[in-house]
Amino acid sequence: MEKSYFTPFGKTLVFSLFLLIFLGSHQRVGASDLIPPSVQQDSVQHKSFKGYIEDSSSGKSLVFATLTVEGTNISTITNTEGEFTLKVPRNMLNKNLVVSFLGYKKKIIPISELNGKKNRIALEASVIELSGVNVTMPKSAKDLVKDVFDNRARNYLKDPTIMTAFYRETIKKRRRNVSLSEAVVNIYKQAYSGAGRDVMKLFKVRKSTDYRRLDTLALKLRGGPFNPLYADVIKYPEYIFTEDLIDDYDFSFGPSTRINDRLVYIVEFKQRGDIVEPRFYGRLFIDADTHALTSAIYNLNVENQQLASQIFVRKKPRNVTVYPTEAAYRVDYRERNGKWYYGYSNVQLSFKVNWKSKLFNSIYHLTSEMAVTDWEQNLTGKVIRLRERLRPSTFITDEAVGFSDPDFWGEYNVIEPEKSIESAINKIRRQLRRARNN
Repeated sequence: MEKSYFTPFGKTLVFSLFLLIFLGSHQRVGASDLIPPSVQQDSVQHKSFKGYIEDSSSGKSLVFATLTVEGTNISTITNTEGEFTLKVPRNMLNKNLVVSFLGYKKKIIPISELNGKKNRIALEASVIELSGVNVTMPKSAKDLVKDVFDNRARNYLKDPTIMTAFYRETIKKRRRNVSLSEAVVNIYKQAYSGAGRDVMKLFKVRKSTDYRRLDTLALKLRGGPFNPLYADVIKYPEYIFTEDLIDDYDFSFGPSTRINDRLVYIVEFKQRGDIVEPRFYGRLFIDADTHALTSAIYNLNVENQQLASQIFVRKKPRNVTVYPTEAAYRVDYRERNGKWYYGYSNVQLSFKVNWKSKLFNSIYHLTSEMAVTDWEQNLTGKVIRLRERLRPSTFITDEAVGFSDPDFWGEYNVIEPEKSIESAINKIRRQLRRARNN
């Protein structure tokens, strides 16, 4: 018999409810259910470039650095090992590659100078003139944060857009990969100044789960790409900063930095000591000239295990105790022609599972990330048909066949897999080959 939990915290943390469901039978959606038969991938010729982004002094890898084809919306990011793969249409090989990273000077490189697989690109750290920073520093960190949200219409894309994005979701039991999902999604993103909610559909997807390593506990991530999407605090401020909630936090200034040669304020925030319900803490990176949020890195306070468990855990067996040990979020925005837009986000969760009948506990790590790889304005008002829409309440079922095709993604840009993910993919391919031969 399972026991259900529901959050007492209302809309404030409702996006967390989409994250976990333990056991039980729930509605599931597979690739065949979501991808219209008429959808066919364009055969645009492209050339792939692989490489590594590093600090020019230390050689340290730069994680989540942004690479963009200059003058276009084609982009990708580096993975947690600083590696990247970028596919560029052949008619754009005469353009430049722009590489940027928070706290570093951007670098512009002619694409014609890149080779196919071994590009090492070093970025130089920016130097902040402290005297200049002191002159322009706002008086109140809290008022600056309020100004960020008051000026959304001025600083962010005002027109609806259609974005192509790559989504990856991994579940690890301790250090072993037990589930891997990857997808290309289309995001019909609404204007930042409006109340309309974003709509998504899956375009290509593959997923594989090793249920043998999950014991008797089937841990599932609900909502798929909606989890990182809702980390977009500018589009969805109701999940972290509202007029009612902003007073629950203490704000202060941290050391300033630079991105793309622009001064960026860092605002640190945490919940007030007298607030009992879990709130967030972290850092906001705010452009000094426009007061636009360029990045946010934040965590949910999970010190109170009982309250934190009620936020995330929807269903579980009665003889199991489950609680989060970490809930970390990140969102990065990109700028073009004076307007900022959603570029990348991730959610990283860790859970401890204690069975009353077992001596040792299990630890699970979940990562859900999404990177926008191209976008265009939706000036004609295109919409996704209801039957094609991905819902926040759905699960993506296993579709492992895509792992057997090394060219599964075609010309679509993806986040370069880390070594552990690459090993997991190779293992899945071996299993598929053995299954075909039996």
